[in-house]
Amino acid sequence: MRVRALFALTVVALSLFITVTVPVRLGLDLRGGTQIVLETRDSPTAKADADATDRTLEVLRRRVDALGIGEASLARSGDHRIIVELPGVQDPRAAADVLGRTAQLTFHPVLGTAPATSSPADGERILPDGSGESLRLGAAALTGADVEGAEARIDQRGGGGWFVTVDFKGKGRGAWTTLTGEAACRPVGDPTRRVAIVLDDKVISSPQVDPSVGCDTGIAGGSTEITGSFDRTEARELALLVNGGALPVPVETVEQRTVGPTLGSEAIEASAWAAIIGTAVTSLFIIVVYRLMGALAAVALVCYGLVSYAALVALGATLTLPGLAGFVLAIGMAVDANVLVFERAREEYAAQRRKSLRSAVTAGFRNALSAITDSNITTLIAAALLFFLASGPVRGFGVTLGIGVLASMLSALVITRALTDFAASRRSVRRRPNLSGVAATGAVRDRLLRRNPDLMRRRRRWLAASAVAMVLAGSGIAVRGLDLGVEFTGGRLIEYSTSTPVDTDRARAALADVGFPRAVVHTSGDGDLTVRTDRLSNEEEARVTEAVTDLAGSAEKIRDELIGPSLSTELRRGAVIALSVALVTQLLYLAVRFRWTLGAAAVAAMAHDVLILVGVFAWLGKPIDAVFLAAVLTTIGYSVNDSVVVFDRVRELHRATPTTPFARLTNTAILQTVPRTLNTGMGAAFILTALVVLGGDSLTDFALALLIGLVVGTYSSMFTAAPLAIALHTRTTPAPRTPDPKTPDPRSPAGVSAP
Repeated sequence: MRVRALFALTVVALSLFITVTVPVRLGLDLRGGTQIVLETRDSPTAKADADATDRTLEVLRRRVDALGIGEASLARSGDHRIIVELPGVQDPRAAADVLGRTAQLTFHPVLGTAPATSSPADGERILPDGSGESLRLGAAALTGADVEGAEARIDQRGGGGWFVTVDFKGKGRGAWTTLTGEAACRPVGDPTRRVAIVLDDKVISSPQVDPSVGCDTGIAGGSTEITGSFDRTEARELALLVNGGALPVPVETVEQRTVGPTLGSEAIEASAWAAIIGTAVTSLFIIVVYRLMGALAAVALVCYGLVSYAALVALGATLTLPGLAGFVLAIGMAVDANVLVFERAREEYAAQRRKSLRSAVTAGFRNALSAITDSNITTLIAAALLFFLASGPVRGFGVTLGIGVLASMLSALVITRALTDFAASRRSVRRRPNLSGVAATGAVRDRLLRRNPDLMRRRRRWLAASAVAMVLAGSGIAVRGLDLGVEFTGGRLIEYSTSTPVDTDRARAALADVGFPRAVVHTSGDGDLTVRTDRLSNEEEARVTEAVTDLAGSAEKIRDELIGPSLSTELRRGAVIALSVALVTQLLYLAVRFRWTLGAAAVAAMAHDVLILVGVFAWLGKPIDAVFLAAVLTTIGYSVNDSVVVFDRVRELHRATPTTPFARLTNTAILQTVPRTLNTGMGAAFILTALVVLGGDSLTDFALALLIGLVVGTYSSMFTAAPLAIALHTRTTPAPRTPDPKTPDPRSPAGVSAP
């Protein structure tokens, strides 16, 4: 006991130290900024392998550094993708253009002009200059690799505007002198006296060699000026590209997300209030139900929040918006282990002839261990799938959920155990057992004991009700269809906060006038407007923003998501794989821990819950996006969690009385676990309701999906999984020759029949 108390105190003290001294790392969706995902592509001369992606990453890092964006981060993801995070960047157009440019810089002799329709000869290229005149260009005499550096400057004396100075190095100096010396041999005014500077197949400058340069003498010193009617931004961008170097392979923007700082701060504030209010109400609820033990569990709940937050910070994990919701959600889940222990302690205390509060609490922890372990492992499986199969903020939710599950087990099995052992050993508590909350069996259990209903006698009706619910959900999918988010369809989604509400039809008409007749517009009464289109370039996005601003008077862009077609296809495939792997993995785990019939019943109930959740969202017209996928996988964990608790009790009862009919055992198991199911569900419901009400637009749909999943999962564990398990058991197990007519007493934790 002392060792456990010392360990719990050490963990809490260390967590408090980490919380105070180490700052949390916020994701861009909470602090505001832009995330760009680039994918390398093969070129005619280079293959986009891991090595090429690494070299591309280094070039991009130099470009980002030159942009002067503080705390920017770049990281490779797989062999072909690079994730760029730009905190504070709300208009990503310039950054995306700079990062996406291949920056292949070449210097060519001009061989003359050519009609626009003419074909180039071997070794020649035909490109238009700044005035639109087509130039015949010879082979490149120099490339960006010959450039030592570039700098944007302004001609303050002559009023010539901005230009870029370029300094060559090594062999490039001699090559530049030769190139300009040959051009100087041509007559002044002749097109062939020009030198063309080409960036990414575009002539950015084609100046004539100055008359002062002698034939075959060229420009010595290895330096030149690039002019081209640049403004300040264009000159600096060109110098940045030249200094950063050319990308080894082309890149394509497959994902781009921008979140305004206002949205992130509002989400943090809303989640904080949801956590405070939800935790307070949940703590009050368990104190009312379990009295002193409930109060100790509330203290452990606060310690759980401290431990899980410290673990998140210590691991260097990034706290994202779904992750923040997962952190709040895990508070409700942390109640489950405490409820399981307290309910088992109540059963043990009621079954003892010589009442001992301390032995009942000890037995409660011992008997609840297997259910706690199995139920939390199933949730960890869902968290692991989110981490390995999801991406971006949803992966952050998986990390937070996994940390929360482990912290909740530590909180219940170590911190709560230390506190309850200490309380149960106090003489003042032993003299007043009713104060502990363990001596009383509870109103729900007392009512069940009096009525002892045979819920499984009508199991066919329960299965029929589940079938009707699935048909209704399926009809919603068939009739209303699924509103797949841009993650799964590709395209661009932009959310604005407008000063005044905008009529949907007027917004559609305004967007059609500027060239976007197929844009899908959603508005809300509080001034939010969402525009969803096919994939837009940053220039086209600027036109959309201008149209919305003109219509609303003023509009702030609070969210901007761009998903390329290749990534959306990958995400759709990943979603199907994630759900399939979740079902198979849960089935395998349950088949190992229980009979295969129980595992199959639990997985069938899980599929039932997922279908109903998707169907409800279809009827409501809610979006099916990556965050919804996180909610679905969490619902799977919830559903299996409840089924595991029931089947764990079935397994225990079967070991005690193996000849009792399986239907009776299952009915008894349900009655014995109903108090736990209701109390745990209420604890999680308080948290989720707080998120629905206080979470704002960013978290409402997510919390609503989880709340629906909680209700459906609670129902299905008793009235779908259990009847299915009985049906499968009946079909696969021969009836015993001499069945035991006695029915296990729900008051007996070991399942021993009442005399």
